[in-house]
Amino acid sequence: MKKTWKLRDLDCANCAAKMERAIGALNGVEKATVSFMTQKLTIEAADGADMDVILKEAIRCIKKVEPDCEVIVK
Repeated sequence: MKKTWKLRDLDCANCAAKMERAIGALNGVEKATVSFMTQKLTIEAADGADMDVILKEAIRCIKKVEPDCEVIVK
């Protein structure tokens, strides 16, 4: 399963790389991409993984690296 969210106020490419590494290490995540240029977060999760739980953990990782960055969840 693959989902993409828009990010707001992602200020630096180095922070995006740190977020990507942290989110990629979460349980159930097969691949994570945080793009500074497009301001997007993409998560590929294992089949059967709870994407809502993964997203909550990803948001926590993002806030640790850059507290002002927001994930736009619609």
